[in-house]
Amino acid sequence: MSTQKHEIDTPELIDDRWESGYADETDEGLDDVEAGYDGEQDPEETTGDWDLEARYALKRVGGLRTELEDITEVEYRQLRLERVVLVGVWTEGSTADAENSLAELAALAETAGSEVLEAIYQRRQKPDPATFIGRGKVDALREIVDHTGADTVICDGELAPSQLRNLEDRVKVKVVDRTALILDIFAQHAKSREGQAQVELAQLNYMKQRLRGWGGNLSRQAGGRVGSQGGGIGGRGPGETKIETDRRRINTKIAKLRSELKHMRTTRDTKRAERRRNEIPAVAIAGYTNAGKSSLLNRLTDAGVLVEDALFATLDPTTRRTTTQDGRVYTLSDTVGFVRHLPHQLVEAFRSTLEEVADSDLIVHVVDGSHPDPEGQLGAVREVFAEIGADKVPELVVINKSDAADPLVIARLRAAEPHSVVVSAKTGEGVPDVLAAIEADLPRPDVAFDALLPYERGDLLNRIHTAGEVEELEHTGEGTRVRGRANADLAGDLAPYAV
Repeated sequence: MSTQKHEIDTPELIDDRWESGYADETDEGLDDVEAGYDGEQDPEETTGDWDLEARYALKRVGGLRTELEDITEVEYRQLRLERVVLVGVWTEGSTADAENSLAELAALAETAGSEVLEAIYQRRQKPDPATFIGRGKVDALREIVDHTGADTVICDGELAPSQLRNLEDRVKVKVVDRTALILDIFAQHAKSREGQAQVELAQLNYMKQRLRGWGGNLSRQAGGRVGSQGGGIGGRGPGETKIETDRRRINTKIAKLRSELKHMRTTRDTKRAERRRNEIPAVAIAGYTNAGKSSLLNRLTDAGVLVEDALFATLDPTTRRTTTQDGRVYTLSDTVGFVRHLPHQLVEAFRSTLEEVADSDLIVHVVDGSHPDPEGQLGAVREVFAEIGADKVPELVVINKSDAADPLVIARLRAAEPHSVVVSAKTGEGVPDVLAAIEADLPRPDVAFDALLPYERGDLLNRIHTAGEVEELEHTGEGTRVRGRANADLAGDLAPYAV
């Protein structure tokens, strides 16, 4: 699908729109990703295959209609893609920055189930407080909407309620902003009960300030004795409008969701506390959306999670236990992807999930090496790290999609990020380097020990291999002589056998 882009203030045309370096969702790529990095193919379907099949079981298609037509006694509804026009305001940066921002907005719109017809942007010092792109430019947008037959306008920014209302009144079609678009994608892709509750909470917080009413919605209501026509039981009495009642019900629903999420958080905190008690290192895979985090997790652990070349394809975190070459146990967690200007409602709603990143011992920061602006991705993700308190956690930068990236771009990233490795989660190239770098950055046990374990204490030897670090091991006639490092609890258990 081609997308036409026009700049309102200058005649320059934008012909190209960036697409991902390669598609992870193809059958061939998916088989490669879900296989272990040793090259073996798993003939059995994974949970990721099933999730992807379920997602595509009901898919919007182009060329169909939503209009209803009376055919005898039956009404048929055909579901089609929304036809959208993208609108951006370029306030700072270069022309390439403006193009990349609109290209990302187009990818978000297509992920949400839209057909992008045109994309326009305007150079301004700041968005117009009344209509976002300025009153004089709204007429041009109205002409584009009429000419293309679009039914939705998507603005590249978070609009105030008054801006949304003024734009809709002028262009006569639905107007949504970037925040509402991202929330819609999250609502489509959330699977777990916790994820769905988090998305609903974020949507309600966003909607609460943008309720609109007209006619009867703005009329006064009477108390319960008047009956349902006047508001019925539950209205606060004379003087309350319908829109105020809606806002109050939203606040009640928000309180209920927060209570439910508080109980769900207990389970997550219990699992996290158990890992801390056993002193199992935690590694979080984080990064920009569609950078290949799930593909990398599949390569490293054979997790079999869903992989798709789409923004925010996976929202629910996945944790897998794995071991180092010397037998130490640690966990790898795939987290939700980040994006520029991530809505603060989502950051707040997903705070319990994002705490997995802040509480980890190491962050594997995955960046898409084939993206036109990988440095911008790194900066956007690190802004979210700072917001959730994860900016102090040790970080390993993994430059992914090396098979599709420009070698000069990879060299530039390696120079800017000395502590980085290059990998292709699609082909498996560089995966051993990633594993070696993770093992090198894992926290080491604090206490050195030298013990002679009787052969009947094989349980202690197993604990040393799984939770400690073995430097020297020798089997003697009296028992097993072990030198290495362990945590304080394990070192205490080894004290009676110290040499």
